[in-house]
Amino acid sequence: MDNYEVNQAIIVDVKMPFLSMVVFMVKAAIASIPAFIILAIIGAIFSLVIGGLFGGIGRF
Repeated sequence: MDNYEVNQAIIVDVKMPFLSMVVFMVKAAIASIPAFIILAIIGAIFSLVIGGLFGGIGRF
């Protein structure tokens, strides 16, 4: 069971019609919108927490 064969593959070329590539890229861009929104919400929460903890420093 310890004898594992490692198979390596090198991709040389991908043949894909231009219109299919455009549709794929549009779908990928649309799919990234919810991920960006989630990351923005997480960043806003993080900023609020850090701002709340260190916001009073330097006022005096």
